[in-house]
Amino acid sequence: MASGGAGGYPGGPGGVLPGPHLVVDRLARRFGPRWAVAGVSFTLAPGDALMITGANGSGKSTLLRCLATALTVHQGRILLDGQELWANRDDLRARIGWLAHQLQLYEDLSPTQNLEILGRLSGASLDIAALLRRVGLDPDRRDPVRALSAGMRRRAAIARLLARDPDLVLLDEPFTALDPSGRALLLEVLHDLRARGASLILATHLPGTAAKVCNTAIHLDLGRIAWSGAAHEHPGVEE
Repeated sequence: MASGGAGGYPGGPGGVLPGPHLVVDRLARRFGPRWAVAGVSFTLAPGDALMITGANGSGKSTLLRCLATALTVHQGRILLDGQELWANRDDLRARIGWLAHQLQLYEDLSPTQNLEILGRLSGASLDIAALLRRVGLDPDRRDPVRALSAGMRRRAAIARLLARDPDLVLLDEPFTALDPSGRALLLEVLHDLRARGASLILATHLPGTAAKVCNTAIHLDLGRIAWSGAAHEHPGVEE
């Protein structure tokens, strides 16, 4: 079993945070006869950040999709602050922010318009200009998402995630398409989320980058945890 680091995130209030925030208990999901996720367990305290690595097809994205309630689970359970996620998914979904590999943006609309729609649908009053500036985008730029570079699209998707003010943040290959300045900005955003008590889960092929913000890690092989430990001790992180 993997778990959050002792004492939680040192940047949190008083250096000690309560736990657990998230419990994943023997989670399993299959596609036909094949188990894509097979008996995965871990716990996270508020402010913990978990890095998930593994080869393509190891179960990383499937695990995130289960946690985002985009896929049902066939065995095991997920608890968010003691509440069973699937039994309470309509209430708990609003607390989960998910940056999927396929960005959930309206391609024909600008980043500003995407956030305006999100605000109307959620009933939230959003400071759209501040959200876009936070990720390095110009709020006055009206180009549709489809006209933006891949890196700018990902920044717009990160702004959309921040607008939800999530307690649990799920990120599938979040550093894809970002240049060095974009990666540095994303790491800063993720550190800020941890400092306010959000729990993060990052599926990534870049453990060296992810370890700059994560305190714990697991490596998946054929849907099972093959290794777990502190993020800085991950075999893929160079000294």
